[in-house]
Amino acid sequence: MILDIAKALSFFLSILSLYPVVLSAFFVPGSRWEERLAMALAKVGLAGCVCLLSGLLFSQPWREGRASEHLLATLPVRLYLWTIFGVAVLFILSWYLDDTFVPWIWRNQP
Repeated sequence: MILDIAKALSFFLSILSLYPVVLSAFFVPGSRWEERLAMALAKVGLAGCVCLLSGLLFSQPWREGRASEHLLATLPVRLYLWTIFGVAVLFILSWYLDDTFVPWIWRNQP
């Protein structure tokens, strides 16, 4: 029972650790893209540690009577990898659109 509560709390903590990654990548007004990237990468490392520890709790490698789940197949690690992939794609796309198309939009304003 305590293990199930610990799993739920660690999963919730891993979700909470991914939230600042998204915030620092997109929702910092008045900062340049390079500053956002540096802040996001620092928070990605912290979120990776939290999700890895939560994945260890989900895989339970210390139990000898049953086969443990592979670490990359656990829910917190998969959530981390998919979130980082999605944020990276959206970050690169938004950076490209900002450098390419926004100057055209502002140039044609009355």
